[in-house]
Amino acid sequence: MTELKNTVAPYDGQSVCLFCASSDGVDPIYLESAREFGRRTAEAGWRLVYGGGGVGLMGGAARSAHEIGGRVVGIMPGFLRSRERLFDEVETVVVESMHQRKQMMYDESDVFVVAAGGIGTLEEVVELLSWKRLDLHAKPVIFLNINGFWDSFFQLVEDTVKAGMTPPSFLKAYTVANSVDEAIAQMLAARETPEIRHDPRAPATN
Repeated sequence: MTELKNTVAPYDGQSVCLFCASSDGVDPIYLESAREFGRRTAEAGWRLVYGGGGVGLMGGAARSAHEIGGRVVGIMPGFLRSRERLFDEVETVVVESMHQRKQMMYDESDVFVVAAGGIGTLEEVVELLSWKRLDLHAKPVIFLNINGFWDSFFQLVEDTVKAGMTPPSFLKAYTVANSVDEAIAQMLAARETPEIRHDPRAPATN
């Protein structure tokens, strides 16, 4: 068991943040893909940043990375410690609120991968994409779309574009990987794209 704290230890390498479900009662294919992603992230030498839970896809990914010596940091609000069964065998940070959790996960990560998840995962990625829509960041966002899990979400985004509520450029705000192999390949090749702007109302920067 590690000592719980409220700040993340300095880290000079690259980090990927994984958003995913904390539920155990899911189709095993989603749990296995999360485990594989955690393991492959560690093998690639990347640090895994995640929500801190020891259950569901979150716990599976973190344990798989940790078991082979990967660097893992979990970030969790204090009120969720018992509900999501804190996985404190890895570096674990306890914060006060959901907003603090998301901000710290963002600050500590170079790339974001979105695996299958419920309303909590959806809330996290929608806020992340909203920040991107407003040109507040240019970090890569990759959807791990196992079994077409996120297809209906992509259709909703496309519908908002067709309705004139979202700029067409926003369809380039994220990429889609249909397997863990694809997600890892996209992660390793990912780079920030500040030249792709999505808010025509914002002044251009030099």
